[in-house]
Amino acid sequence: MDKDALLDYEYPDLDPLPSKIEAETIPPCDPTADDRLYHICITAISLVVMLILAILARRTKVGDRQTGLPGLLSPVNFLDHTQHKGLAVAVFGVLLCKLWGLIISPNPLPFITDTENKQNWVILGVFYYPALYYPLLACGTLHNKVGYVLGSLLSWTHFVVLVWQKIDCPKTPLIHKHYSLFSSLPQIACLAFLSFQYPLFLFKGLKGTEKNNVTEDLSSSYYKDYVKKMLKKKKPTKISTETPKLPQRIIDAMKSYIYTPEEAFRFPLKLAISGVVSFITLYQVGLLLISSVLPPLQIARSGVDEDVANLLASFKIMLSPDKHEVVRIVVYYMWCVEVCYISAMTLSGLVNLAMLMRSMVLHRSNLKGLYRGDIYNVYNCQRSIRASRPALVCWMGYTSFTAAHICIGMIIQTMVFFLCLLIAVFLIIIPVLHGQNLILFQILGSMWPFWLMILLAVLVQNVTGRFCFIRKTAGTRDLDNRGNLFLLTYLMFPVNVLIGVLLAVWRMIITALFNIVHMGRMDISLLNRNVEAFDPAYRCYAHYLKIEVSQSHPVMKAFCGMLLQSMDQEESNAAQRSRDAEEGIQLVDQEKKQRQVSSAKRARRHWQLLYTLVNNPSLVGTRKHFQCQTTESFLNGSLNRSAKEGSKKEAATKEAEAVAGN
Repeated sequence: MDKDALLDYEYPDLDPLPSKIEAETIPPCDPTADDRLYHICITAISLVVMLILAILARRTKVGDRQTGLPGLLSPVNFLDHTQHKGLAVAVFGVLLCKLWGLIISPNPLPFITDTENKQNWVILGVFYYPALYYPLLACGTLHNKVGYVLGSLLSWTHFVVLVWQKIDCPKTPLIHKHYSLFSSLPQIACLAFLSFQYPLFLFKGLKGTEKNNVTEDLSSSYYKDYVKKMLKKKKPTKISTETPKLPQRIIDAMKSYIYTPEEAFRFPLKLAISGVVSFITLYQVGLLLISSVLPPLQIARSGVDEDVANLLASFKIMLSPDKHEVVRIVVYYMWCVEVCYISAMTLSGLVNLAMLMRSMVLHRSNLKGLYRGDIYNVYNCQRSIRASRPALVCWMGYTSFTAAHICIGMIIQTMVFFLCLLIAVFLIIIPVLHGQNLILFQILGSMWPFWLMILLAVLVQNVTGRFCFIRKTAGTRDLDNRGNLFLLTYLMFPVNVLIGVLLAVWRMIITALFNIVHMGRMDISLLNRNVEAFDPAYRCYAHYLKIEVSQSHPVMKAFCGMLLQSMDQEESNAAQRSRDAEEGIQLVDQEKKQRQVSSAKRARRHWQLLYTLVNNPSLVGTRKHFQCQTTESFLNGSLNRSAKEGSKKEAATKEAEAVAGN
């Protein structure tokens, strides 16, 4: 009887030993639509599209100024909250997917096969792909039918060729046979959205050649609706002094992580892009971690044979006298490792999604607070809301920094969660289920006198503190039995040192877990509020808010739009009056009356605008008569009246001394 038959006879309920499974070799695949030829052609097409758009932009005039071509160089107004955000979001998603493939792929540029100087080609690709997808944004800049037609053709070309390549070559040898296919799904979705959106714009017949982007922004009704809602009287709400119960607190905590849209509030464009980019980054990082770790673990688990018993015996590890049983145990443990890794990946993804939703809620709260001028509650310190060089640099890179922090945060979270799950499974769960190898419990059990002493010490201090050393008199509380309190404090000093060691370890664990969970968020600081300026991520977020609030305040834009609208009405009325005067229809008395009415309305509008904007924190630094004030004269962006009076007295004193000296 051979060896396998003997094993089957002794262990009839066991399956035959798994044979070694080699990794599937995927040969390189060349799609029908050659990637090198495609990029050469699409680059030439993109250049032609940009030339056509430049010619159209030169013919686009607003008034007497030729502003079309400079507008083409700025395809997206990132400070306009009223524009359509879909085009920019989709292009940024495509660009992020290409950047991800640029780092992982052995050939960063499709038309260059030199693998020795990969670093140089990666640097070149970082600038090549933004230039390649730039026309997809520029086609929507001019707001005319020709641009929408070119955008439709360009987006459909990118989409069709990409889908064609994935159908021809669904399997590639990169990391995993299906990794390239799944990694391109967000890119396909973004290109599909662009392929649908540009024909939709063309079908609706949107035309914007008569207006520039600034006029479209200020003429929108969004800012007026925001002001109306802000000035609308709210019904007084009853504030209950009772502490909410536990179920209500749980429901309120869950609601704080769910973002519900508001009718009179729109997210800035860069925040919308950051949200989509963060979601795509979560998907790409999760796909990479699963594709690079799980298949090797499965291959290793399938290839375990009896040689593993000899390997473990060389390290003096005896799981079982039977080699077949050793194989079963090792396969079971490796399966547990896979389950722990998948659980860690799932937990990390869910945590990051929850943090992303919470960030959206906090973004809206911070923006609305700064719109109201509530600077201290947002920053917890005195800050000036104005544009500066560091703020501008942080504003430009905020979206990119968000993607990088999400990537690093998810990798670290997966590693930490995986390690914690391994400890819990192999030191607690499996020993408890099988009733053996209870090493951790044996160590803790041998220390039962120590744990009993700690428990009794904590119990004694809490019980005595509640019943012996606190005295309630007439609704107030005070200390009682102070002599005994001082004696107990002295006696408990050595025990409290040991308790302090446990608290220090627990504090370190809690702090580490909090920082790891919130690693991908930039809207909160991982440091203390007094030293949060040393947190580069939060510092970037704080500067980003400064630019958004100082340049896109909805109240300021609402009144500027109303002012421009009144000027346009006055110009049209003046033109009508001049035409009537030429025809000899208008009378002199009517002209005087209209002039008086128009001048009164204009003065009233000017005073209303001055009254509204005089205390706007974002405009204080731009006023001419405030230029000479020092930074001490401003409190949270507003002029400090006491400092102003002090500066006046100091100036008067200096002037008097100068007169006396003369």
